[in-house]
Amino acid sequence: MTVYVDDMYRTAMGRFRHMKMSHMIADSTDELLAMADQIGLKRNWLQKASTADEHFDIGMGLRAKAVAAGAFKITMRDLATKSRARRSPP
Repeated sequence: MTVYVDDMYRTAMGRFRHMKMSHMIADSTDELLAMADQIGLKRNWLQKASTADEHFDIGMGLRAKAVAAGAFKITMRDLATKSRARRSPP
């Protein structure tokens, strides 16, 4: 399973009220949903489903769970690169 969590929490954009947030993406929807199930995220919290920008917004506790379950830490720039690559035809 290839799942990634970014470091958006380090920026002002990654702060929502008192929470620090990250994006969680994966190489496929199935992988993303499997990780969501594993760490206790509700599937209906999936944002931009079936698009190149499909992701979950997760707080620090869920980010830590995802990393412990095998998610890779990446930068926001890396995430943007992966999303752009998904939009480009093979």
